[in-house]
Amino acid sequence: MGGEPPPPDAKARRRTRQEPYLVGLLRVLSRWPLPLLHALGTLIGWVIARTPNRQRRNALINIALYRPELGTRAKIRLRNRSLVAFGRTYCEMGRLWLRPPDEVLSLIREVRGSKLLRRDHGRGLIVMSPHLGAWELAGLYLAAQGPTTIFYKPQQQLDALIAAARRRSGARLAPITARGIRALVRGLAAGEYAGILPDQEPRADKGAAFAPLFGMPAWTMVLVNRLARKSGARVIFMFAERLAWSRGYRIHCLPAPAGIDSGDDAVAAAALNAGIERCIEICPEQYLWPYRRFRRRPAGMPKVYAGGLGDHEAIERACRLRRAVRGGSEAG
Repeated sequence: MGGEPPPPDAKARRRTRQEPYLVGLLRVLSRWPLPLLHALGTLIGWVIARTPNRQRRNALINIALYRPELGTRAKIRLRNRSLVAFGRTYCEMGRLWLRPPDEVLSLIREVRGSKLLRRDHGRGLIVMSPHLGAWELAGLYLAAQGPTTIFYKPQQQLDALIAAARRRSGARLAPITARGIRALVRGLAAGEYAGILPDQEPRADKGAAFAPLFGMPAWTMVLVNRLARKSGARVIFMFAERLAWSRGYRIHCLPAPAGIDSGDDAVAAAALNAGIERCIEICPEQYLWPYRRFRRRPAGMPKVYAGGLGDHEAIERACRLRRAVRGGSEAG
């Protein structure tokens, strides 16, 4: 009855075969000093920036949407710097995941806005950490401040390693499910921290709304405002900026914009994206620009990540997208 489960597809089999080698590579890299890791990341980012590929194109489209007023050369320079940071991000992951927590946390040279991490009268605190700088370090630092539950999306590859790394300073992981949301609510009610990556595109049709990000409609989670209203918890943003010359990291804590706890989902989602924009303004080259943040589109709007791989094609596509949004707004 029912028979055997279907065999895994080819991609899943390939990921399974690759995983031991990736884990081994990460263990080797975890022993390298930070300057050497960042030198390797710079080389990898340089190669990505100079070889036509989708990540390079997608990053430039996103940057052209973010800073349309920049000239063509300035957009390309920012894209190239961001891909160097992209390479450094992934080269340092093994060290951030696998070295002892105290050793990793000792790389933090400064914490700005640390008073915002205070939890008021036993209430929890919702901490939003976008994909900016060393987000794995930001999560580790948060968990070191007190009991923490982190909203976690299981990964297709290296999931066991990533989960163990995020738990090693005491954090609990809550899956992106109804059960995980209940775990966040319980933790906030107990006066704990709730860590959330706010700039992932939600998959569910419920619990999200289109809200402006860089002037473009982005499919945005509305979980945060509902958690804040239910728990009475404050909301802040936090990220770890990578310092120049591999000197370590600087933690930034920023207040959330007004309206992030609004009962109007559209208002709350717009405030969440405004908070992400404020974080990016501090070190824009360290944002994860290759991520396809605008993959889901409102009805009738053109795709964002399509077309040729050339730089001028990507910039022109971003210009057309902005014109399409303006035209839709005027028509509305």
